[in-house]
Amino acid sequence: MSDSSRRQHDPKPAARPQYPALALQLVAGDRAQTWLKTYRTEIAACASSVLSTCTAYPLDSVKTRMQAYGFHHFTDCVRHTYQTEGAKGFWRGSAAPLFSITLVRTVSFSIYQKSKYAYSSWIERVTGRSPMAIINTPGTYPTPSTLVCSAAAGATAGGIITTIACPFELTKLSAQISVLMARSNVGSMDDALRRSYQQKGTFRTAANIVRHKGVVGLYAGFHLHLLRDTLGTALYFMTYESCKQVTASTIKSQSSPVAPVVAGALCGLVSWACIYPIDSAKSIYQRNCLTHRRSTNVKTPKIQFFNRAMYRGLGVSMGRSCIVNAIFFSSFEFIKARINELQD
Repeated sequence: MSDSSRRQHDPKPAARPQYPALALQLVAGDRAQTWLKTYRTEIAACASSVLSTCTAYPLDSVKTRMQAYGFHHFTDCVRHTYQTEGAKGFWRGSAAPLFSITLVRTVSFSIYQKSKYAYSSWIERVTGRSPMAIINTPGTYPTPSTLVCSAAAGATAGGIITTIACPFELTKLSAQISVLMARSNVGSMDDALRRSYQQKGTFRTAANIVRHKGVVGLYAGFHLHLLRDTLGTALYFMTYESCKQVTASTIKSQSSPVAPVVAGALCGLVSWACIYPIDSAKSIYQRNCLTHRRSTNVKTPKIQFFNRAMYRGLGVSMGRSCIVNAIFFSSFEFIKARINELQD
């Protein structure tokens, strides 16, 4: 047989299996799944926060304007904003909260998740029953221990996260009401200072605050912010965990999407209804700080729970909160559930 015939009839050598490449893909896949499961709370909170914040930011902008200035009705504020600033006025200052709310919620949920299990173990040592075991058992209802555990963990998360959130929220407020500050003499007769905040982006607004007030100026109203977030976050998580537990037990389904939607909507309504005068006092105080020179001693407004003026914009805020939290928690629980379904 000739060499050419032999080459035609000889079988081709089998392809060598790429064991190293295949092993690398498997290891990378395992590592990715392990990472996803380890940080599922943070991943779900981050993605859900971006979605919910983008959806309802214009309502937050209208709420802040109604608190800081004397608009009588929601439609009055919307009409004035559109006529003087156009549609972009509703989105003014959105870059800061999109970043800060995503960061704050991600860190807040991480702190809350760790805190609630820590408090649960302390309560279990005292009472002999674990609040988290009760919450996670199908068909159970809230008890005093579960309420205390959720509220304490929420207060811890809210108190810690204020140190991150305060500069971002002040910058957001300044951007939202910058045009109103420039055209109004409420709280200050310094035209140059008031007008310096007008028509600036998020980061230029922050730089302007530092130029006039120093770095400490970014924490104007910190004491009111701390009070609002500590109390508000305690109510927020206590209401969410309790409502989700009651709803899931009532419809006899732990995996139903109804429970997160209902609980998410209610937790925002309850917390805002209770802390709104504190938030109004914070907005007024921060506005006054922005429109006065650094040397001026700005007085803290009184927190008046039965003063109708302190509830200006409450309807907008509660509607926005209901939408945001229903979207957020339904997305949050969905993403967490999908990550948990990944094979180990």
